[in-house]
Amino acid sequence: MSEQERRKALVAQYQQTPPEAGVYRIVNSQNNKMLLGSTTNLASIRNKLAFTRSTNLPGALDLRLSKDIRQFGIDAFSLEILEVLEITPEMTPAQIREDLDTLEALWREKLDPSLLY
Repeated sequence: MSEQERRKALVAQYQQTPPEAGVYRIVNSQNNKMLLGSTTNLASIRNKLAFTRSTNLPGALDLRLSKDIRQFGIDAFSLEILEVLEITPEMTPAQIREDLDTLEALWREKLDPSLLY
């Protein structure tokens, strides 16, 4: 297999692999506050946190975290994946978003509201 064919195969494989969707929280270890969220692409949240760590600029993350990032530093924050949604090929984007909203609501009920951003 030539290099060009190998690249085409890798691109095709990437395009057919759906991103991992789920519910996450970003936790401030200094005051135990957390940002709860859901996304259709968990890797993007990981990348945003990594970008914020590398640049020390809080703008890539949710604005509700900015004040605490400036006060405590980005190293006080960690990402926890709470639940990954199992996506089937039959699911539409609207169904995926609806399921994520439901999962996030269930997690909101479990967590102390006074600790949420």
